[in-house]
Amino acid sequence: TFYRFKELYENGGEEALHEISKKKPLLANRVSDDIERAVIGIATEFPAYGQERAANELRKRGIIISQGGVRSVWLRNDLETLKKRLKALETKVAQDGIILTEEQLAALEKVKEQREAHGEIETQHPGYLGSQDTYYVGNIKGIGRIYQQTFVDTYSRVAMVKLYTDRTAITAADLLNDRVIPFFDEQKIPLLRILTDRGTEYCGKPENHAYQLYLGIENIDHSRTKANSPQTNGICERFHRTMQDECYNIIFRKKIYSSLEDLQIDVDHWLRSYNETRPHSGKYCYGKTPMQTFLDSKYIAFQKNISSITQEPDISFDYLNSSVS
Repeated sequence: TFYRFKELYENGGEEALHEISKKKPLLANRVSDDIERAVIGIATEFPAYGQERAANELRKRGIIISQGGVRSVWLRNDLETLKKRLKALETKVAQDGIILTEEQLAALEKVKEQREAHGEIETQHPGYLGSQDTYYVGNIKGIGRIYQQTFVDTYSRVAMVKLYTDRTAITAADLLNDRVIPFFDEQKIPLLRILTDRGTEYCGKPENHAYQLYLGIENIDHSRTKANSPQTNGICERFHRTMQDECYNIIFRKKIYSSLEDLQIDVDHWLRSYNETRPHSGKYCYGKTPMQTFLDSKYIAFQKNISSITQEPDISFDYLNSSVS
């Protein structure tokens, strides 16, 4: 602090200041590893507590740390806000399967209500919720209009796409039938629910709408985005922006395509890289690739006692490679 340096200068002159600069810098409110772990633990044990209540709770356990010390630890570990502490708790529940206290349940229920009010979606494990959307790629001479059907597993962010020359209920169902459902079958995990917008390719009378009929046959629940709130399908929208920047903007500058099949080959090549080698910043990815996140988290779906799962998962990249080739 200023007064510390002032005292050093008054007592030892410039030499004292030069000497302290050679030493290891003092980190504000640095505590022992045991105390740091305790402060991190209190953040998920009582996520609704502010730093004052957290410090008081720790004091009852014989751990003496100031409010500022609690805040410093939380800042170092990205826990300084209620939203971040709740996110950490959700992740701990999903990955460690801990039993929640009443206070933790109340905190998570509150944030769930807030998310629903703002149109955010909830996901618990791979296969819990898929997001599907249609993306207009462009109009290419010799091919015509190109539309992309996109599916993203909202937990792992594994993505699958297929290109078409129109946007209909049949093409929307074809993506599921050709790529999505076979992948989940191979992984021994059912796809429970799909979120779409209210486009005509996804919504219609169940008795004569190809997409609705297909969901019924596969026993997949269908959720629709709120009217005038397309942001609730934001996972697909973010994926589309990434794909436009990292795939289409590049390949269209390198090559002139004369067939949809030729374009699909290069799209699939990029998609393999996206799923298997590109680190993702998604909520449950923690810098892992989408496919690795999927594989590492499959056990969560099994622990939900899903009756349709009868065998242990075969952890393999082989199917995804073949399904997009």
